[in-house]
This record gives sequence, C-alpha cells and structure tokens, in this order.
Amino acid sequence: MGFLRFSILCFLWLTVPLGAMATSGTGFRCIMYFTGQHPIAPPIDQLHHVTHVAVAFMSPGLFNEPGRTDWPLFTTVDELRAKFAKGTKIMIAIGGWGDTVGFSVAARTDKARKAFAENVAAMVRATGADGIDVDWEYPGGNGEDYKQVPNSAKAWEITAYPLLLEELRAALGPDKVISAAVPGLKRDMLAFTHEMMPRIMHHLDFLNVMTYDLMNRRDTVTKHHTGVELSLEALDAYIAAGVAPQKLNLGFAFYVKYFRTEREACEQSASPIGCPTLLLEDPDTGADLGRSGAFSWHDPVPEELAESFQRALNQGTYDDKGGGYYFWDSIEDIWWTFDTADAIRRKFPSILSQRRLGGVFAWGLGEDAPLFEHLAALNDGLEKYHEVRDEL
Repeated sequence: MGFLRFSILCFLWLTVPLGAMATSGTGFRCIMYFTGQHPIAPPIDQLHHVTHVAVAFMSPGLFNEPGRTDWPLFTTVDELRAKFAKGTKIMIAIGGWGDTVGFSVAARTDKARKAFAENVAAMVRATGADGIDVDWEYPGGNGEDYKQVPNSAKAWEITAYPLLLEELRAALGPDKVISAAVPGLKRDMLAFTHEMMPRIMHHLDFLNVMTYDLMNRRDTVTKHHTGVELSLEALDAYIAAGVAPQKLNLGFAFYVKYFRTEREACEQSASPIGCPTLLLEDPDTGADLGRSGAFSWHDPVPEELAESFQRALNQGTYDDKGGGYYFWDSIEDIWWTFDTADAIRRKFPSILSQRRLGGVFAWGLGEDAPLFEHLAALNDGLEKYHEVRDEL
C-alpha cells in the first residue's frame, strides 16, 4: 500500500461470506494492520474497537513454490492474539508495494492460480489465521515497475485478477475473511472497472480503498495526499463501478509526506495548493530522485528536515475546500501534507456520513507510536459516528 502498507483498518459494517459470495452485514468491525517495521501495540484499552488484525506482509512469491510448508513472518498469530481482545480475528496480508511478480506468476494460468490458492489455504491452516488481505499493487499495471514493464504487457492481469480471487475463495471456503487493498487514484484503477467489479466483489468481503498517497512522486503539482475531496473522488469511482458503499473502507494515513517545490512558481501562485514541484522521479526509469519522502509518527524526523517539519506543525493550516492539513515552507521550498488529529475527526461527517461507507482504516498501528494520538482521534470519530447512527 504505498508507504509501508502495514495499516490499521477500522470497518463499520461486518461482512460475512455466504457460500461463494461475500455479503454485507450490519455489525461493527475494526481491522488493524500490524507491521514488521513498527511491531508495537498500545495498551489493550486503546484497542476496544478492534475486531480484526492484519499482519503484513507475506510475499506472494512464497505461494508459487510447490510443496512449501514454512511461512516466514516476523510474528505469529498466537502472539498477536495475546495483544488484542479475545475474539479478535487475525488476517495475513499478502503483497505490498513493489511485490507484484508473485501475483503475476500466480494469475497467469488455471493451474498456477489453483496452486497459489491451495498454498494460501495451507498457510492459513498452518498459522491459524482467520483470513487474508490481497495487496496487489496493481493488477493491470502502474505499479512500482511501470517504467520497466509497460501497462500493455500487464493488460491480461485485468481479467485474471478476479479468476485468482475465485480460486482463493474456493480454497479458503466461506468462513474465512478475504479483503483486497485497492488504489485510491483513478489512474491506477485499471482492473477495477464497471465490467470487472461484480466479478471481483463476488469473492471479497470488502475493499480497502487506499485514500492516501493521493499525491506521490508521479505528480507534478502540490495537493493533499489524503484529502477529503480526492478521497471522495476515489470512493465515488468504486461506487460508480457498482460497489455497494457498505463494502468500501476509507483509508487514513498515520504518516507524513513532503515534496520539494519550485520556489519562483510557488511564490507567484495565488495558493501553494497546485503549485509546481521539482521533478520527483526519473522520467526514464521511474526511480526516486530523492526530492520527496515520507516518515511515520514513530520514526525519527530526518535531521535535514527537522526545522521545516517543526514549521509545518506550528504554522500549517486546514484547507476547507480540498479537505486536508498542509504547509508550504517558503524558506526551504517544501510542501508538507499529512493528517492531524483534527483532520482525522473531520472525515467522519464529511466522508463517512456523506457516503455511508462500510468503514475506515489507517496506516498503521505501530506507526502511530508512542503517543497514539491519531489512533485516539480515529477512536473519537468512530464513537461519535456510532452515536449519530444509533440516533437514526
């Protein structure tokens, strides 16, 4: 999922698969991704909304190996169960940004899809997990290797993707949870068309729409990486493609992003929103040119950014139109975009209530350590949202 896809996912409608098809219920579910980079959980009383945890990641390539019996992970399902309330379901997330080759190999043929799914089912049995999250970024192209492998060479994946999900559901059965992380930018929704969505959703319990990284190094002007307006555009695209809103989950980002900008153009612009960035990636290879980046709340602030980031914290503002907290540092020519606790709370009336979505998720639990201020804001938003729903 872009920046370290080890995330907290909090969903507001319980979805339970019936037969070969997953259908929505009306309960509450909160799923947390637990990360190898930040394997930290707060005291259990701060996790009272959590009903599911997704531990990330296992590489998809593991499941293409015949006869494999070991499933490497930085923790165990049993260890995770001890960190959360009794009854919390534990899922295994497969894939992540840049780890797509294994999915492509698996999806290529009927035989490969079946073998992959059978191995996934064996892993679930061996680990004692309650389900999986499929994090293929992205079927059809526009992944990390989009400059090396053109989208035209991956077009076949668009029809193969639901076939792979079909085999996974068949192998895992109706009682296991299967979710998928899906892109938040329209340009990346190559496989998530009106034609394909019914076939995809026939096998999934819900979609985790990555409504963050909505600005990344492929962009050339500044915008909110997890803004309200752009998030609504993403969600509406899936709804237009036929997905029930109750099966869509809104993404929150528990991390900070920054981008280097063009000083003169930004100074002349009426607003720093929409002003030009420097060239952020190599136009031939797609390689990162080191002019943008991200770090979680648990990470140390890079020394060379410390003063600028402090200005962003002290002087940043909320954009009521686009819906996002930002700061343009005119001293060092840096665009900062991230969710504050206040920005997180604002999304419940402006997005969740407006679209009556199935839930929310954030990226990621340990990434918000040690203060867990953004998790607290997410909890506040959930509680107030439930109060409003209960009054209706």
